[in-house]
Amino acid sequence: MDDTRMAHHRTGMNLALRFNRMELAGSLGDLGTILPLAIGMILINGLSPMGLFLMVGLYYVLSGLYFKVTSPVEPMKVISAYAIATGISASQIQASSLWLFLFLIIIGGTGIITVIGRYIPKPVIRGVQLSTGVLLVSQGVKLMLGTSKFQALKQAAEPYLSVQALGPIPLGLVIGGVLGLLTLVLLDNKRLPAAIVVVGVGILIGLFWGTREGFQQIQLGLYPPDWLPYGLPSAADFTFALLVLVIPQVPMTLGNAVISNADLSIQYFPEDGRRVTYRALCISMALANLGSFFLGGMPMCTGAGGLASRYRFGARTGGSNLMIGGLFILLALLLGDHLMGIIYLLPMSALGILLIFAGAQLSLTLLDINTRKDLFVSILIVGITLASNLAAGFLVGIVVAYVLKSEKLNV
Repeated sequence: MDDTRMAHHRTGMNLALRFNRMELAGSLGDLGTILPLAIGMILINGLSPMGLFLMVGLYYVLSGLYFKVTSPVEPMKVISAYAIATGISASQIQASSLWLFLFLIIIGGTGIITVIGRYIPKPVIRGVQLSTGVLLVSQGVKLMLGTSKFQALKQAAEPYLSVQALGPIPLGLVIGGVLGLLTLVLLDNKRLPAAIVVVGVGILIGLFWGTREGFQQIQLGLYPPDWLPYGLPSAADFTFALLVLVIPQVPMTLGNAVISNADLSIQYFPEDGRRVTYRALCISMALANLGSFFLGGMPMCTGAGGLASRYRFGARTGGSNLMIGGLFILLALLLGDHLMGIIYLLPMSALGILLIFAGAQLSLTLLDINTRKDLFVSILIVGITLASNLAAGFLVGIVVAYVLKSEKLNV
């Protein structure tokens, strides 16, 4: 634990959980990250809707109770994006969750991650945050335009709306433009929080103009979760998951979900976020992925983008986690797989607006970088990320940051 975090550990006070409009609004902030990838893995890879959203809800609730401050839940993006693009099996995704549990519990339980974190330069952290922010904004725009991978696979900009355009204008642009303007107007409004308006208007649009796929089949009941719903993965599944899914995911998880997320938590909650340590993040993610292995959920992490979004839309305490987590748990237990009828009501363009503002918020962390060398490192990471991936940008950025410590080199 570094000196800054030790100081916060000594002086921080417990933050009471709050349950109000701003916490509720902030709790909706990272839906734009969760839902498109979750829906894609359910429809394309055959993941269990019930198991997936039950684990998301449990992870929200438990992380909120432990960390006390607002804490995001996100899919592991390298794994989920590859899964949706290639259509791999649910068992292979399930196997990756167990590998992630083992890796994260080892580096978190032994404290190795704390040692690693001490040697990650600040411009590298800012570069990861800026890269993630740019990717979120880009993905948000794609959701509005109807050009994301999921929408392309469904061959529709708004797969669950009966209307796709108003004359020559794609409906996603109309919905996104209106909701974006409302968000700008209401972003700091505490009486009518922006995220509640975006999600509320989006659901109303789905009710009036949606295809209502699965909505008529909703049956209220009590649906217990299935244990190992896809059976035990085979040895071939575990080998594939390690080599193709987990190894490419690990550097991004360390850079964004652990180091970048903990750094952002210090900025937002210098006293109350003392529990958000590298070690605690690793162990919490490990346990979440162990749960996903047994219940058939998706590989999960807690990324800086989700934290930035939740904070920007008003969430400050773990109360936001309990509200959205409790909602997902109730939907899963009371509706089972029928809960997709509710999820489908929210237009893709509404989720895109949440992503755009989340990405912008996260990108602005770059403002405290003020030397040419540090800016060069951060921008280099963005460039490599856009050309390749965030894991490559993170690793190259570390090397370049240390090379540029030499006074003989300038940029």
